[in-house]
Parts: sequence; C-alpha cells; structure tokens
Amino acid sequence: MQYKKTAYQFYNYRRFLLFSQLLLGALLWVPQASLAYQLDVFGTISTQLESVSPDTENNDDYTNFRDAYTRVAFKLGHDFGQGANAFALIELPFDTVNLELNNSYDRHRKVFDSTERLAYLQLDLPAYGSIWVGRGWEPYYSSVSASVDRFNSYYRGFATYSVLRVDQAVVYSSPDFDGLNFSLMYSHKNGNKKSNGQYDNRNQLTVSYTFDDTKVGFGYTDTGGIQNQKLYGVSLSQKIDNFYVGAKYERQQSNISDKNVFGHNGDEAINLFVEYTSGLHTFKSHIANVDNFGEDILHLGYDYQYDTHVKMFVEYYQEQTGAGITREINGATDTYWREGGRVLLVGFSFDFSKKLF
Repeated sequence: MQYKKTAYQFYNYRRFLLFSQLLLGALLWVPQASLAYQLDVFGTISTQLESVSPDTENNDDYTNFRDAYTRVAFKLGHDFGQGANAFALIELPFDTVNLELNNSYDRHRKVFDSTERLAYLQLDLPAYGSIWVGRGWEPYYSSVSASVDRFNSYYRGFATYSVLRVDQAVVYSSPDFDGLNFSLMYSHKNGNKKSNGQYDNRNQLTVSYTFDDTKVGFGYTDTGGIQNQKLYGVSLSQKIDNFYVGAKYERQQSNISDKNVFGHNGDEAINLFVEYTSGLHTFKSHIANVDNFGEDILHLGYDYQYDTHVKMFVEYYQEQTGAGITREINGATDTYWREGGRVLLVGFSFDFSKKLF
C-alpha cells in the first residue's frame, strides 16, 4: 500500500539524517587547534553499455546502459599519533542511468534497508586492533569472497552465498600477528526470519593468514532463523609473477531439505579465478558453480588502465540460472530467478579523490 511505502521512506530518511548528524557530531571531539585531522572526499563514476540475452521464453534481448559502481564518500579522521586514529565514513551510491541516489542492485529498497552504501565509525589502535560500528563490509568478504571478486562491472560479487555489506553491525578485527589475523562481527537483526516473524541476528568469525604473496582465508556466518542457517567458506589466493590465482569454496548448513530452495543443506559454491597483467592490460577469467544461485557461471574480462584515474573494461558474463542478470535497468527484484542468460558489455570507471583539509 502507498502509505506503507511512504512511511518506510520517511523512516529510511530519518535513519540517514540521524547518521549524518552522528558524523558531524563525531568531530566535536577533534581539537580545533590541532592539525592531525583531515576531511577527504573520494569516489567512482562507473557505467556500462550492455547487451543482454535472457534464457526466458517471454523476454526479449535488450541493449541499454546500466550503472556499474558509482559512489561518493566522505571520510573525516583524526590522528592520535603512534598509529592510533579514528574516523567517520559515509559513502552514498548514485545510479547514473536512472539518475537516483540509489543502489542500482536494489532500486526499490526490498533487499537493503538503508540509502547509504557504507556508514560507520572506526577506531584503530595498532596494539589492540580495530573496531567499527554502523554499516560496512562484512569481514567474510575480505577473508573469503574477495579472492575471486576482481571484476569491474555490475556483475561482480554474485558468485557467493554471503552478502557483501551489513547494517547495524559491530566488527572487531585483531592486529596482525605475523600475517595471522581474525575478525568478529555481530549484526543486529540481519539474519534470517524466525518463527515469530522477527529477524535473527547475524554472527560471524573470520580468520586469514598471509605470507609472501599467498593468502588463506576462512569464514563462518550464523544467520539462524527458522531453518538455523549457517555458512562456511575457505579461500586461497596467490600472486605468481604477472599472474594472480584465487579459489573459493563455500558450503551451506541448514534444516532446508528441498534441493531447489536457496540455502538448502549441503549446497556448495566452487570458484576459480585467474588473472594475467601485462603493463596496462589485464585479462581475467572466472568459472564457478553455485548451487541455487547461478549454477554454472562463466565470467571473462579485459581491463585497460588508461591512467591512474580512468579504466576501460570489456566483459562477458553467463549464468545458468538467475543470480545477477535482471530486466532492463532494474535490479534484484526483477532478476530472472529460474532462468539465467548472457551479457556482453563495455564500460569505464573514473576514480577521484580530494583532500579538503
């Protein structure tokens, strides 16, 4: 109903306004006479032209633009000295095709409940680690998923069971112990639905170990809910001369017995990514099998780094069942869930940054 949508948008606006006030208030503790604080603005403008061929009987092929990864961020920080610092960061998405202050994946606000892409306060203490509160990247992403997520288009980040960013979260990350570190996360009511209709909390543990050009990662996520869902993931990545190789394995554990339902007990995601760089040119390939979310996936790409700010890319993406491919200029709610398809695209990204003070 329209009044529910309006009330929800008003609630979302109030959340955004509250966090903006917190960002401004967070700097009241910064000594005005001190020079050890700064405000940075940075972001990316990224758009692609894509030709999409869905594997459905009732939907035609289409060619159109789609926003890939456009965002603007403000970071306000204070340096306490000896490596200790604190900062507040807010990052907003912008859909360059639909001309909306919005995430192109979730235009209708039915997956995520906040306008901001990232919004958190963080404290870094070299001897004790770091802690952040707000909306940010899951530790699972950097420990497990990121090993095979190195493309530039809208179709990055789909070949995993984990979400990428979470709201209402508290995350602690340990200091580095000779390459070994771990993270703990608690995200309030961002798990699965319980029998009483409310949402469970999301709890997470990750461990990673880096030595030379090799990284090993492990992640565990408990999203609870009626089906008592859990996710386990491991990754391995290594840089060998001009090559980069990444591999990932994930497994679902739950009470879901229907093999056709997302989160089915025993569902697996297996990924292999290979990248080769020569000068300004980078060639990428990714194959994956993700049960109940894309199934067999093939992703190929070529990047040309024109300069330090501008990159151009060409990609081919193919999925057996629905995951990333959607109807024209729409997002998650218009995904071809039962059928996949193919995409050929060309795009660009422009990165910018500026220290304001």
